[in-house]
Amino acid sequence: MPDATASPPPEFRRAVASLGTLRPRPELIVTALDAPPRLAPWTWALSVEVADSTLGRGAADDGVDESDTSGRLILLHDPAGQDAWEGTFRLVCFVQARLEPEQLGDEMLPVVGWSWLTEALEDHGADHVALGGTVTQTSSVRFGDIAGPRRDDDVELRASWTPSGTDLSRHAAAFCSFVASAAGLPPVGAVSLAHRTV
Repeated sequence: MPDATASPPPEFRRAVASLGTLRPRPELIVTALDAPPRLAPWTWALSVEVADSTLGRGAADDGVDESDTSGRLILLHDPAGQDAWEGTFRLVCFVQARLEPEQLGDEMLPVVGWSWLTEALEDHGADHVALGGTVTQTSSVRFGDIAGPRRDDDVELRASWTPSGTDLSRHAAAFCSFVASAAGLPPVGAVSLAHRTV
């Protein structure tokens, strides 16, 4: 681990600065986070949430003050490199989205969920290597005096990849597109049929 007083390497500062140029679509709320320590000598992180009003429901509808869809993107940098990364940088993400009842038990959901990420990276030209991850469907039922909805059904995707170069702006844009797809938002410029007026 670097000395707490050490300055970040120039390549890490460039990578973080490129992530800071992100201009997300208005439905998304982007916030800088404290990155988990000890994952790499240098780390940085951000969160992306979908505003509840975007989907026509308020956070208070089910008694839970949190978005139905959210994600975290973490940048790791080890100047010495790591064999598994195939480079000196690594992007790690976690996205969680609420499932609709008709999606429960859909055997194709993990495949579709993974395609949200791979297509976003491809569409934004976010060149990378060593991409890997998991897609998991989770269900939980609350009993007794526990706040929140009686039942939660979610899909969770965890993934990591090694970006090519230190300009990560395309990767940040791809991650936002990934979160938007997980939330069921229409493509930018399209009008959701649920919100159209005749």
